[in-house]
Amino acid sequence: MTHASRPTLGVGMVGYAFMGRAHSHAWRSVGAFFDLPCAPAMVALAGRSRDQTEAAADRLGWETFETDWRKLIHRDDVHIIDICTPGDTHAEIAIAALDAGKHVLCEKPLANTVEQAVAMTEAAERARANGVRAMVGFNYRRVPALALAREMVAEGRLGTIRHVRAQYLQDWIVDPEFPLVWRLDADKAGSGALGDIGAHIIDAAQFVAGDRLTGVSALMDTFVKERPLAGASAGLGAAAAGDSARGTVTVDDAALFIGRLSGGGLASFEATRFATGRKNAMRLEINGSDGSLAFDFESMNELSFYDNTEDPRTAGFRRILVTEPVHPYAAAWWPAGHLLGYEHTFTHEVKDFVEAIAGGADPAPSFADGLQVQRVLAAVARSAADRGTWTDIEA
Repeated sequence: MTHASRPTLGVGMVGYAFMGRAHSHAWRSVGAFFDLPCAPAMVALAGRSRDQTEAAADRLGWETFETDWRKLIHRDDVHIIDICTPGDTHAEIAIAALDAGKHVLCEKPLANTVEQAVAMTEAAERARANGVRAMVGFNYRRVPALALAREMVAEGRLGTIRHVRAQYLQDWIVDPEFPLVWRLDADKAGSGALGDIGAHIIDAAQFVAGDRLTGVSALMDTFVKERPLAGASAGLGAAAAGDSARGTVTVDDAALFIGRLSGGGLASFEATRFATGRKNAMRLEINGSDGSLAFDFESMNELSFYDNTEDPRTAGFRRILVTEPVHPYAAAWWPAGHLLGYEHTFTHEVKDFVEAIAGGADPAPSFADGLQVQRVLAAVARSAADRGTWTDIEA
């Protein structure tokens, strides 16, 4: 099939909640702003509930829907499987799709365990030999300011990297009466703040610094150990619901760890859902011998840069507004100074994925990159369980 003289890539997406909405927006908008070699078509959405999936497909712009993700894989009009489901389902869906010859975009973290991530990476390598591509969705790589930071580090503007500081601070479960949603269930989510938001800063730090973590020492904690069961106390006060309507939180609320980078630098990481007042403060600072960079997602269009080679009489951190046409991704959007938002990172993600597929190139981050982050997560969890013992990360 062709679309305006370009081949069409049919997309089938699994899941329609938070990430499903973000990915749907990306697939809807990407062709309007980027001149792509292939035209993505939103062919089908898959979910378990017929009524809810049909309603979501209509609302989000999908042509059809399925109540079994396996049917997406067998459709001839679907070429890409986009996985936006909880982590416990990633491996089964991704491996089946890759073995069926479908390109796969999978949300982060890649899986709930290293073993699952290894199996997914092996499937991606098998599929790659047949021209089938796989990518893991670390969308923060596609923030123009962080993409610019990576360019500046690669160009040597910071010199030798000495320190990396990464934080992801949220407060969405500070209230102890917040319900026991799936993200607080280890069977579905794998881990809590560590895998959900910690995975983002691990990938972002390694991406920008151009180095990988080689070992960690960690602490983790769960501050609220029981919560109301989701839906159990609807319309009732906490006391009325009673203890029987509560369940055990089986993931971490916060993770802190230090690490050593392959280039010799030191790193520190903090991922927490208990930073009261912080909504989505994903922060990264890179300190080098010749300069420093600092970023905060709550001011996502800005990058702070200190040039240590300047005259010390006038040197200081300067604010770069990353909206110029020369900045990564920015030329496709609005005039300089007209700001971008969270949703644009997903549009950039699918744009890069489509271009990689069309060009026969390996997209980044690959499943192998996702596996490496999974190994870091596993090492952090092992270290924390062993009272912060230094733990090497498997190469």
